[in-house]
Amino acid sequence: MFTRILVANRGEIALRIIRACRDMGIEAIAVYSRADRDAAYLNLAHDAICIGPETPAQSYLNAAAILSAAEIADVQAIHPGYGFLAENPKFAQMCRDCKIEFIGPSAEAMQKLGDKVQARKLAREAKVPIVPGSSGTVGTDDEAVALAAKIGYPVMIKAAAGGGGRGMRTAHNEATLRSSFRHARTEAEAAFKDGSLYIEKLIERPRHVEVQLLGDQRGNIIHLWERDCSLQRRHQKLVEESPSPHIGARTREKLCNAAVRLARAAGYHSAGTCEFLLDEDESFYFMEVNARVQVEHPVTELVTGEDIVQWQIRIAAGEPLKLRQEHVKQSGSAIECRINAESPSNDFRPCPGTISTFIPPGGPGVRLDTHAHAGYYVSPYYDSLISKLLVHRPTRAEAVHAMRRALEEFVIQPLDTTIPLHKAIMEHADFVKGRVDTGFIERTFSLAGK
Repeated sequence: MFTRILVANRGEIALRIIRACRDMGIEAIAVYSRADRDAAYLNLAHDAICIGPETPAQSYLNAAAILSAAEIADVQAIHPGYGFLAENPKFAQMCRDCKIEFIGPSAEAMQKLGDKVQARKLAREAKVPIVPGSSGTVGTDDEAVALAAKIGYPVMIKAAAGGGGRGMRTAHNEATLRSSFRHARTEAEAAFKDGSLYIEKLIERPRHVEVQLLGDQRGNIIHLWERDCSLQRRHQKLVEESPSPHIGARTREKLCNAAVRLARAAGYHSAGTCEFLLDEDESFYFMEVNARVQVEHPVTELVTGEDIVQWQIRIAAGEPLKLRQEHVKQSGSAIECRINAESPSNDFRPCPGTISTFIPPGGPGVRLDTHAHAGYYVSPYYDSLISKLLVHRPTRAEAVHAMRRALEEFVIQPLDTTIPLHKAIMEHADFVKGRVDTGFIERTFSLAGK
């Protein structure tokens, strides 16, 4: 087992990893940019090293600076968290070339799954259902129009190297497809330095359901069941829960087994998530694999009792996966609300600034993952996530009630946050009945200004 690990991230996920290391008796070395030099969680690390200026490109995305910090700190491994360099196969290989273990999958598996076109091909070979679409990248808008004529409108344009909704457009006719294709390419080139695009049939009013995976370096792979992430705005998740409501036991089992087949085909180890779209008939289609720990991993931890971050560390250290599939059960219902410093009534505009009042919720079944506190400055340089508020209760109805209570208790001032929106979601009859899809937020709350 490792004795020293570098935590190559910031905010709540850095704190989450530091806590996991401390629980395992491992020294955690934090890194920070100048914008985060006063972050309270740095005091919980064994040591902390500055890696550069405020901008991510000069700090948390600076592979050379992070590797230099790792060498100075004499660590055996680097945990990248999520975002930044977490899914960068070049960085993963650089770590291993420097004889420092990267806590995540192999660079080869990341490359196979990180490119959406290659991932679709691998899914097809593993007999995992995929959305009808292009067999490879689409080079021109003329090719896109010809393909759309075959599979039918509406279609989705997606960046082959994409994620987080960037380089993604919907088209309902030829004129929209041509203009959207050009805009998507420009956005993909700016975001990923790769303008490659592919086309998929648009599944209308789908649910977004993902399967949590764990695999060791000896070929053992299991799933930790599914999470429903259908409540989104601009392809960014807002609410996650497990189990997914209104999915039958047979669909759940087929979905999870398909995710395991794909991970095995990719030679995957570490924690990862296989994402699917489900239509109204519960037919499911592979979407992508996130080769890292997810923001919403605590949802699965609550319903299974497994510590996913600790499993990542154990697997990276070469330990076998001692869990067996038949031993992993879903217990109760868990819901997570992402609390962001954003203004939902103003197109989710980020609201950086200093938090003067921070009163966290508590009580039975409540978990709060956060690095924020009274006096904390929400920086404009990074993601606006302040905290992840979770509840876990025996039934979904009880979990919804507990989340309503927790949201009422949670006070963050004076910044605008997504708390009012989450309150409205928890009260909405369709959410209470579990009848939501990926377009629910835009359809339901846009006119209300929430």
